[in-house]
Amino acid sequence: MIGGSGFIGTRLVSSLSLDARNNVSILDKVTSFTYPHLSSMVDVRSVQDLCDLIKDDSFIINLAAEHRDDIRPLTLYREVNVDGAANICIAARKRNVKKIIFTSSVAVYGFAPVGADENQNINPFNEYGRTKYEAELIFRKWQEEKPSERSLVIIRPTVVFGEQNRGNVYNLLRQISSGKFIMVGNGENRKSMVYVENVAAFIEFSLKFGPGVHTFNCVDKPDFTMNQLVSTVRRSLGKSEAIKFRMPFFVGVSIGRCFDLVARITGRRFPVSAIRVKKFCSNSVYSTAVDKTDFAPPVSILHALEKSIRHEFIESKSDGPLFFSE
Repeated sequence: MIGGSGFIGTRLVSSLSLDARNNVSILDKVTSFTYPHLSSMVDVRSVQDLCDLIKDDSFIINLAAEHRDDIRPLTLYREVNVDGAANICIAARKRNVKKIIFTSSVAVYGFAPVGADENQNINPFNEYGRTKYEAELIFRKWQEEKPSERSLVIIRPTVVFGEQNRGNVYNLLRQISSGKFIMVGNGENRKSMVYVENVAAFIEFSLKFGPGVHTFNCVDKPDFTMNQLVSTVRRSLGKSEAIKFRMPFFVGVSIGRCFDLVARITGRRFPVSAIRVKKFCSNSVYSTAVDKTDFAPPVSILHALEKSIRHEFIESKSDGPLFFSE
């Protein structure tokens, strides 16, 4: 499992390890906090390391990526996401790998229309989305070399959340919990999300897919409006569901641009930026072909939210690693 020390990988290794028949190994540039005994240090930019450590006739799950909005230099997106994919394919050919599962992203669609499915036009708006799609094309070329033998599964998750993650969903939950949350816009925009345990479960489910290319958005339903999401979180915290403070969209974007300017001048990173405000206020609602399979997510999105809130803000557990993402 490449990039298996991260948020999704740690959950997936935990599940796969329950079956003694699975010989799981983690290849990552950092050692897994939870599974150090399964870890080997590998950078996907080193094709030699990949060739040395990927086993013959194994299957590859590629979770490695540069994914934050504020990665600098921008060339890192291409080096890791695109060149890394090419290196993985070189190693896969050498080691007679017949199955690759690649976690891409709904970012390949850009600002997609509501309900976009896997056939939606590709129109990324940032380097992350562009390089993720270029990586998809590289893996597709690998599969097309022996289409009757090789299996490629492309999984495009929407925003992933869960316990111990420090991404955008956690930041929103923390703001609501602290009482400092201010709604930007009218709050009627809807957001697709997916719980980390459900992503890991679907990756494991996809191991049974045969030769061919299998592409899926990874989304939990139903989709909440921001108003519904905030009210649900406040209710779980035992607080009033009312949203007291709202900021006009144009004001929020202007504040984000001010932070962008300060970031360019000082080199510091801030949790507020114009693109993050725009993403917060936009619709990001996706459909998924997963519904056409017999996969059943193990955790409902409502229960997943309640578990995350309880873990982070009620029980305040501090054990285990933290994972930082968008």
